Amino acid sequence: METGIRAELSFQDTNSCRVAKRTGEAGVGVESVSRSVAPETGRVTEEIAVEGNGGFEAAGFERVFSYGEKSIYRFEREYGEDCPCETVEQFGSPVSDVHTEDGTLHLAVHVEDMDELQTVVGRVRSRYPDVSVDRLVRSQPDGDTSDLVLVNRGELTRRQREVLETAHAMGYFTHPKGANAGEVAAQLGITTSTFTEHLSAAQSKLLSAILES
Repeated sequence: METGIRAELSFQDTNSCRVAKRTGEAGVGVESVSRSVAPETGRVTEEIAVEGNGGFEAAGFERVFSYGEKSIYRFEREYGEDCPCETVEQFGSPVSDVHTEDGTLHLAVHVEDMDELQTVVGRVRSRYPDVSVDRLVRSQPDGDTSDLVLVNRGELTRRQREVLETAHAMGYFTHPKGANAGEVAAQLGITTSTFTEHLSAAQSKLLSAILES
């Protein structure tokens, strides 16, 4: 029996998150984000841990604490503001380990199985088409870590990810097949040989990550 999956989602559109947008503009990274909601007003207060002690100040962000090479900034906003974290949580999956890197928002969710993950990602993608699943960790029962598998989608090129996603969406990997190589290649606007080359390279990387683990 599986004990769950941890998935890291990333959002490239920095306009969808005030924190990611600001850190992208300032060229700094956020190591963590915490949130609280005031019941009487419904306003959200967010605190972010920023690398460095300067260069982040902006309207609405107030530095409330500093230690070493890190600073804590706080800002307030209305609940329901265009926020990827809140959107994910609307589907019953609390987010964790929120951080930004190069203006991209990363957050982790824990789900019971792949069906639940596909449902969450599918619904979130209807609002944030740029969302992608970058890392997957599947755990095992009874604390057994011998089969713990980490898949880093960042090892794939953008074209390899596109080929895999399109092939999966068209049923190339199902039995019986929903589409053959030629049909997937046509959908991608490439030749069948180019499709198989990209697919082979992507599968080789994924299998190496799984088998070497």
